[in-house]
Amino acid sequence: MIGGTRIRRGERVTVDLTVAKLYTHTPLDIPVHVVRGHTPGPRLFISAAIHGDEINGVEIIRRVLKNAAMRKLRGDLIAIPVVNVYGFINHSRYLPDGRDLNRSFPGSETGSLAARLASMFMKEIVNQCTHGIDLHTAASHRNNLPQIRANLDDPETQRLASAFGVPVILNSNLRDGSLREAAAEQNMPMLLYEGGEALRFNEVAIRLGASGILRVLRSLDMLPPKQGRKTGGDAAGKPQPYVARASHWVRAPISGVFNTKVALGTVVQKKGILGIISEPLGQTETSVISPYEGIVIAMSNLPLVNEGDAIIHIARFGDVEAVAGQLESLQEMAIPEYSTIAPGDINNS
Repeated sequence: MIGGTRIRRGERVTVDLTVAKLYTHTPLDIPVHVVRGHTPGPRLFISAAIHGDEINGVEIIRRVLKNAAMRKLRGDLIAIPVVNVYGFINHSRYLPDGRDLNRSFPGSETGSLAARLASMFMKEIVNQCTHGIDLHTAASHRNNLPQIRANLDDPETQRLASAFGVPVILNSNLRDGSLREAAAEQNMPMLLYEGGEALRFNEVAIRLGASGILRVLRSLDMLPPKQGRKTGGDAAGKPQPYVARASHWVRAPISGVFNTKVALGTVVQKKGILGIISEPLGQTETSVISPYEGIVIAMSNLPLVNEGDAIIHIARFGDVEAVAGQLESLQEMAIPEYSTIAPGDINNS
């Protein structure tokens, strides 16, 4: 039962969870789409737009729900494409009180607006599920390479992260107040998918996210195995994942205008030049140097930087070239018509 609505097996129902009323007396609801299979099984939730300006996940969920395989679902799929409706309406990461919803879990029924929304989400969604996937993009003025972040110390979480099928996996620590931390406290295996940037659709990130969710559903036996031709990757027909041993944000050594020499997915060498920071008059130039070999997994889109700003995020892998090769293969599968572009050219559609 969600929001007081009982859903029978074999039904697809949209339930509106009332959050609160706006000061115009207009009710504000969170739409929740529930797909119940005819037979019992795991119960997976997929959520997006916890940060209201991170919209790739909204489209990912739409495509998953449209997939014909949903007719064969075993267990239950609970899809919440827009969690932070306030931020989504206002193109904002935050709630009206300025709080970050993903730092407010598990919440409180008598706390701030963010705490109340988090508490309701835990009660109506998380507490009723066995697994979860939360969809994100980079924050404003940043761009993320498609990647999974997860607690790989948990065997089931590691299995699902591998099943998702993107080659870049970060063994990420839990953030205080995050949905992932609240789920972990209930021993729920949960993945966080990152890809693209705020307020922009990225077709590669969307396609990889949708196909990754379907792979997770198959790995949980919620969908039957995919039939037909295998499309690259390992022996099981999916990309081989690579876990980052460490990651590091390279920061601007001085203030100025940053001209980058790399792109998302670029393999960088230790002591290689990532870009140049110059004064507006061009009198001085300072090179930004990579501290080690790795792959660019996130970067700032703003050319104007202050000293200490995080500008390039580099992940370290045991086999950097293999990861780069998998990124290129994934891009070719996601966007066949663009198969000639390089792994670093994963740009917005």
